[in-house]
Amino acid sequence: MIESFQQAANTDIAKQTKAVSRRDFLKLTGMTTGGLILGSMLPISLPVWAHGNAAHDNTLNLFVAIETNGRVNIVCHRSEMGQGIRTGIPQIVADELCAAWDDVNVVQGLANEAYGSQNTDGSRSIRNFYAKMREMGATARTMLEQAAAEKWGVTISEVYAKDSFVINKNTKQKVSFGSLAESAAKIKAPAPESLSYKSKKDFSYIGKSMQIVDLPDIVTGNTVFGQDIKLEGMLYASIERNPVLGSKVESFDKAAAMKTGGVVDVYKMPDQPTPVVFHPSNGVAVIATNTWAASQGRKALNIQWGDSPHKSHNSAEYLTELNQRIVNKGKTIREGGDAYAAMEKAQQKVAATYTVPYLVHAPMEPPAATAVFKDGACEVWACTQTPQSTQQNVAAALGIPKENVKINVTLLGGAFGRKSKPDFSVEAALLAKYTGKPVKVVWSREDDIRQGYYHAISSQHFEAGLNADNSVDAWIQRTAFPSISWTFTGVTDEPSDGELSLGFGDVPFNIANLSCETHKAPAHIRIGWVRSVSNIQHAFAQGSFVDEVAHAANMPTHKMWHQLLGDDRLVNPKEQGFEYGNYGETLERFPIDTKRLKHVLDDVVAKSGADKPTKEGEAWGISAHRSFVSYVAVATKVRVKDNKVTVLEMHSSIDAGTVVNPDRVRSQQEGSMIFGLSLAMLGEITVKDGAVEQSNYSDYQVLRMSQSPMIKTYIVESDAIPGGVGEPGTPPVAPSLTNAIFHASGKRIRDLPVSKHFTV
Repeated sequence: MIESFQQAANTDIAKQTKAVSRRDFLKLTGMTTGGLILGSMLPISLPVWAHGNAAHDNTLNLFVAIETNGRVNIVCHRSEMGQGIRTGIPQIVADELCAAWDDVNVVQGLANEAYGSQNTDGSRSIRNFYAKMREMGATARTMLEQAAAEKWGVTISEVYAKDSFVINKNTKQKVSFGSLAESAAKIKAPAPESLSYKSKKDFSYIGKSMQIVDLPDIVTGNTVFGQDIKLEGMLYASIERNPVLGSKVESFDKAAAMKTGGVVDVYKMPDQPTPVVFHPSNGVAVIATNTWAASQGRKALNIQWGDSPHKSHNSAEYLTELNQRIVNKGKTIREGGDAYAAMEKAQQKVAATYTVPYLVHAPMEPPAATAVFKDGACEVWACTQTPQSTQQNVAAALGIPKENVKINVTLLGGAFGRKSKPDFSVEAALLAKYTGKPVKVVWSREDDIRQGYYHAISSQHFEAGLNADNSVDAWIQRTAFPSISWTFTGVTDEPSDGELSLGFGDVPFNIANLSCETHKAPAHIRIGWVRSVSNIQHAFAQGSFVDEVAHAANMPTHKMWHQLLGDDRLVNPKEQGFEYGNYGETLERFPIDTKRLKHVLDDVVAKSGADKPTKEGEAWGISAHRSFVSYVAVATKVRVKDNKVTVLEMHSSIDAGTVVNPDRVRSQQEGSMIFGLSLAMLGEITVKDGAVEQSNYSDYQVLRMSQSPMIKTYIVESDAIPGGVGEPGTPPVAPSLTNAIFHASGKRIRDLPVSKHFTV
C-alpha cells in the first residue's frame, strides 16, 4: 500500500532502470584488487561480473563481492534504524555462502532502482528478500566450489564450502575463497533452479542471535547519523514553516533576521502546490554559519501568513462529528449474511464507539539532511527510509534527471515512518542550489511535532448480537478516518482499500452475519503512515470490543477469542466482496490462518499467567492481531490505585514465520510494545484553528523509563515463510492495556489516550 502511494506521487518521473555501475560499487566496497563480484536484477538472476571486465557491466542489484584477500562484501540496500537489517541481510547471504562471519564486510547501498525496492517500511525487508538473499549466497558458493573442483580436477560433488574455504572431501585439502575469487569470476553463474540450499538444521547464522554489526561503533560514538554530517564550507538552515496547512507567506522581516550574528541569508522557500505529497511546507529559511544562529535569526522573522481553508479545523470538534456519523449505517465494504436482520433477533446486544486521536512519530532524532549542488548534479546525505523516493523528489524539485542525484543513507536515530517522507531532503537540496554551498537543514523537536506528518484521527463503532447460548451471530463494525490517499490526491475523503486491509476488512472471525462499513472523513493536516498505520485504531477497537462482548457473555476473554475465530481455517475476505491487499502479498503465500492467531493467544496466556488470579486492584488484559502477515498476542498486567495506572508486566507472543535473528526480533518486539504503550497511555496531537498545539516531549509525552514495565517476548518456532517484525507488535498493545484497566478498576476506556482518564 505504502509503495503504491509513492509510485502515484512520482508518475511524472521516468521509470527506466539504471544499473549500479561497477565503478560506484567498487567505491562502496573499497575493492582495489581482483575478485568475484556477483549481482542480480530482481526477479531474474543475471550473469556474474568479473572484476576489471567492463563487458560484464549488466544491470545488477543485490551484490556479493569477494576480494582476493578473502574479504566478503555484502551490500545492504535497506536503511538501518535500529532494527538490525544491516546484520540480517548479510546473515542470510553469508549462511548460504558458507562464509566466516569475521570475513564479512557490510556495505550500505546508494539509492538506485537496480536494487529493487529500498523502501524500509511495511516490515518487509526480510520477508521480501529472504529467498533472493539465499539465492545470492548459494550462487556465489556454487561458483567458488566449481572453481575449486576445477583446480583439483574433481567433480563439484566432491567439494564443499565451509568458513570461507572450499574443502576437498577426499583429500581434506582446502583453499580460501580469496584464492578462488578470480577463477570463480570466470565461471558462468548457475541457473537459479539448479542451486542447492542448506537445510534448516545446517544453518550457521539464520535463526541465531547475532550481535548487530554496527554495535561497536554505536556504543563508541563512531557512527554517522543524519545530524552528524559535516562538509567543508557548510551552512546551516532553520526553516519557519506554515503553522496551518496551505497558508502561504505574505510578508516577513528579513532585515531583523539578518541582524543576528552568524546569519548570512534569508530565503523564502518556493510556494508548494497541492496535493501536499512529499513537498516541503511553505516557509522561510534562515541560513547561517551555525545551527544556533539560524534558529535565533528565525525567531526575528515575524512572518505574516495568508489564509487557508484548513484554518477552521479543530480536532475536538472534528472527532465529535465523526462520532455522530459513525453510529449510522455506512458504505459496506465486506458483507456476509444479513447482520442487521440477525441483530434484530439477538437475545443480547453490545455496542461501543472507540476513538484514537492524531498521533505523531516523534523519533529521538528529528529529520536532518545535507545537500551539495554543483554543475547540474546534487548529492544528499540523509537519515531516510526511502532513498529512491528521496532521489526522485529531489530531482523533480531541482528540475534535473534523477540520475544526477546521489543519495547517501546515514543511520537513522528512529523513524517509525516519518523518514519515509523526503520533504526535509528536498529542502536541503533547494537551499544548496540557491546558495551554491553545502547546506544542512536541521529540524528541531518542535518542527518535527508541529510540521510533520500525522497518524489519522479516527472513530470506530462496533455492534454484536448474541444468541441465548452467548454465541455471536451478528457483527457490525464501522470506521472513519482521514485517508493517507488525501496526501497524494488532495480530494480523497474516505479510506482506501489498502488502509482498510490493515485490521478492518480482514477481520478473521467466523460470524455468519457480518457487515464492515466506512464513513467519509476529509483531511485537514498532512496524513502519513506511522508505525503499524491503520492497524493502530482498528486493533484497539476490535481487541477492546472482543473483551466487552466477553464481559457481556460472562465469559473469559480468551475463550471469546476462540469462539469468534472458530475452527482452524484460512480466511479470504475477497469471498465476501472486499478487495483485500494482504500487505502486497498473495493469500496463497501468506494466508490469514486462524490457527496461528489462536496459537499466539494461547501461548502468551499460558506463559504470562494471564489466566491466573491477581491481587485486588490488579488485573490482566489480553488481545491479539494479525498484521504485516505475522501474528502477535499481548498480555498486560496493571495495577489501578488512587486513580493511577501502573503497568506491571507486558508479555507478547509472535509468530513471524522463519526468524533470521531472534535477538533482533525480541528487540523489535520490545520496541513495538513500548511504542504502542506510549501511544496508548500518552499519545495525543490536538489541532486548534488549523495548527498543532503540541511542540515537544513536554506536551507530546512519550513513555519514560519509570513508566516502562517488565517486558517478555516469546517467539513461536516456525518453518513458515518469514513475515513482518518491526510493526506487528504495536497494534495489540492498546487493547490489552485498556482491557486490563477495565478488569482492575471497572472503568472502560474507549477513547485514547489513557492519560485523559487516569494518572499514568
